[in-house]
Amino acid sequence: MTHEPSPRDASRSAGPPAQYLTFSLGAEVFAMDIRTVREIIQHGPMTTVPLMPGFVRGVINLRGSVVPVIDLQARFGRPPAEVGKKTCIVIFDTLRDGERIELGLLVDAVSEVVDIPADAIEPPPNFGASVRRDFILGMGKVGTGFIILLEPDRAFDVDEMARLCASSQDTAAA
Repeated sequence: MTHEPSPRDASRSAGPPAQYLTFSLGAEVFAMDIRTVREIIQHGPMTTVPLMPGFVRGVINLRGSVVPVIDLQARFGRPPAEVGKKTCIVIFDTLRDGERIELGLLVDAVSEVVDIPADAIEPPPNFGASVRRDFILGMGKVGTGFIILLEPDRAFDVDEMARLCASSQDTAAA
C-alpha cells in the first residue's frame, strides 16, 4: 500500500527554503520570517506610557514614527527582560485592519539569518513549550536541534494586545 501525500505534506516540501532571523531570549533561540523584519536597532531611550500592559516596554521615535516596543520575555509571561550589551530591538511589520503597523521586539541578542526548508518545520509541540502554542508557527530543524519559529500574527496580534491594554486600564480605573 502506498502513502499518498496530503496537501499539507505537499505544501511543506514545495518551494525554496524560507529565511528566518534568529534571536535569543535567555538560553532559548527563536526565529521569525525575515520578510516581516524591517530592521534591527540598538536598544536606546524609550518613553514609558502609563496604563499599558506590562509587556509593552514603551515607545520609541523611529524617524518620526511612534513605535511601540514589546518586551518579548514579558509577552511570554516571564519576568521582564534585563537590558544587556547585546540587547536590541527588532522592528517588524504586522497588519491591523488592513494597515501596516510597525512594532518593536526587545530581544536579548540577534544571532543570524538561517534558511529552513518547509519540510524541516515540524508542528508545535502539544505540551512542554515555554510559549503559548498558538504563538508558535512550528519547530525548525537546524543542525541537530530545533529553533522555535514564531507566528507573529498571533504572538503580536495588535487587537488582542489592545484588549489587554483596555482591560489593564479598566483595572486601574476601578
